Amino acid sequence: MRAFYRWVVNNPKKIMAVFVLATVICFFLMEGVGVNYDLSEYLPEGTASTISLEVMGDEFSGGIPNARVMVPDVTIPEALDYKEQIAACEGVLSVTWLDDAVDIVQPIETLDADTVETYYQDGAALFSVTLDEDNLVAAVNAIRAVIGEDGAMTGDAVSTALSTSSTESEVAMITVVGVAFAFLILMLTTTSWLEPLVVLLGLLVAVVINMGTNLIFGEISFASNAAGPVLQMAVSLDYSVFLIHRFEECKLEHPDTKEAMVEALCKSTTSILSSGLTTVLGFLALVFMEFQLGPDLGLVLAKGVAISLITVFLFMPVFILATSKWLDKARHRSFMPDFHGFARVVTRIMIPMVVVFLVVMAPSFLAANANSYSYYYGSSHIFGEETEYGQDTAAIEAVFGKSDTYVLMVPTGDLATQRALSDALHDIPEVKSILSYVDSVGQEIPEAYLDEDTLAQLVSDNYSRMVLTVEADYEGEDTFALVETIRETAQSYYPDSYYLAGEGVVTCDLKTSITADLLRVNLLAIVAIFLVLLLTMKSISLPVILVLTIETAIWINQAVPYFTDSTVFYVSNLIISSIQLGATVDYAILLTDRYMEYRREMGKKRALQEALSAVTVSMLTSGIVLAVIGFMMGAVSSHGIISQLGTLIGRGSLLSLGLVLFVLPGLLYLLDGLIGKTTIKARFAPAKKEETI
Repeated sequence: MRAFYRWVVNNPKKIMAVFVLATVICFFLMEGVGVNYDLSEYLPEGTASTISLEVMGDEFSGGIPNARVMVPDVTIPEALDYKEQIAACEGVLSVTWLDDAVDIVQPIETLDADTVETYYQDGAALFSVTLDEDNLVAAVNAIRAVIGEDGAMTGDAVSTALSTSSTESEVAMITVVGVAFAFLILMLTTTSWLEPLVVLLGLLVAVVINMGTNLIFGEISFASNAAGPVLQMAVSLDYSVFLIHRFEECKLEHPDTKEAMVEALCKSTTSILSSGLTTVLGFLALVFMEFQLGPDLGLVLAKGVAISLITVFLFMPVFILATSKWLDKARHRSFMPDFHGFARVVTRIMIPMVVVFLVVMAPSFLAANANSYSYYYGSSHIFGEETEYGQDTAAIEAVFGKSDTYVLMVPTGDLATQRALSDALHDIPEVKSILSYVDSVGQEIPEAYLDEDTLAQLVSDNYSRMVLTVEADYEGEDTFALVETIRETAQSYYPDSYYLAGEGVVTCDLKTSITADLLRVNLLAIVAIFLVLLLTMKSISLPVILVLTIETAIWINQAVPYFTDSTVFYVSNLIISSIQLGATVDYAILLTDRYMEYRREMGKKRALQEALSAVTVSMLTSGIVLAVIGFMMGAVSSHGIISQLGTLIGRGSLLSLGLVLFVLPGLLYLLDGLIGKTTIKARFAPAKKEETI
């Protein structure tokens, strides 16, 4: 490695030119990266609802109604006029209302009450609207202009459109404030006025290259777009800081700055590389999720940290050397204490802290894995009650109740079986109305009355389509039970030859898909990081101690909603385990590396005190920045999943930091003998009367 690092410091112009060029190119490539806000598109390809949507797309031109639009205080003629205006809006594929289900020429009192109340109640008209998935924002804005402030809109398409328009500005705000806060923290924790600028410029290079190279994926998820840049910055921050601090130490022994940088790189490679690799592997564990949001986020974050590592080992050395004279001229006294006093306090309380740690470990594990959690699996609740979307949803449900639209496709030809199926579906209490060929022809509407467009939406060459309006929420145990009831009913008439789709159906499949991912992803992350620590630390015991420390912090983090009786987005809960493990195990590695280094020269208590004094500033810098960025995501984002993920990241960072600072020292102290025996070439100093600082 020394020869490679000498090549790096001796070729500054080439390296700088490559990174500057890559940054400029990737800056322009960023604009070509699409962002996907639709959770349903991340379902595994083999799920029933995914297959149903594909078949429906092949057979019918119109999709499933994905929005409900209510206009209050209108007569039936006025409602028909609104229907035409909505249908004419950009991005609207179809609009279904009362006139599509019954013959409204007849007196309304003579029509089926359940069918009428599905679309028209208390002078309010409720339209089922199908919006083009590729043009949601324009469609929602156009409909809003038609229905005015008194109208209301809800549904998966509306929430996706709002996510698209609101998240972009929120991400920009989070990034700007995050960078500003990181700059402030670096100003307090470094000893040069220019050092924060050097660190952040290096991070900016890595972040821009990562965002530009996301073009290889075509598009990324809303989670990767929102969390990727700030998480990359937060978890990579300490790599550059650690290198600069090592460089300053080595300059005291090596007057030649290039040689000092080579020495700093050699001494810091193990710590930085092991920290980076564990973070990368923690994120890569998400790739093995069947729910494709995990691979999307995992690849973007892992690539980002990998690029940050490359930047630290190639770009930062020559950049630091180029600015070394200015860094020296801008030196100032340290604003931070030396933490010797803090280290003494920790070593006094570390044994009681280990006892507390052991007491809370089991309850935290059980609570984190309790099945009595209240989860949201889909996107129907991503906007809270205080938002415009939440208020619109409440307004619609106050008049029409909770409702969703399912589409059931069965083979064409056997009208008697279709009618029998329709009758059986009508017997399900939650099914309020059905729009289908057999429900229309020969009953309220004569066959001749159905125009070609209506027939095309109900019958294709191979399938007949039944549009079910159900009185059910978009998700929940009652909804999932209803989906299974409808599937069982359809199966009894058309064994393995029917297709069912709809938002509630997709959410039901989401639940099945992502809950199956939890154990696999957690185990993969733990095993991968354990193996990296095993190889880099050459110890059997240390990986167990470090991973157990961070895993306990994760369990405590995930147990908080259980004890506070809070509802959790399952996606956030699933992702946080890998993110927190990958992002914060660095703190444990940093402290342990320094402890092992000092332990070769001194007793275990003093080695702990020296290690804590040396690394606390670096850990606080990284941990506090990550925590603040996480909490800021939680506070700023109106998107429920991003907001909750941010809160979990913020809380998880502080928990990991707390356990590493106050519990890990006690574990290292108590298990010092075991560590010495199970670590290759530990070479601990002989036991003697403990010295303190």
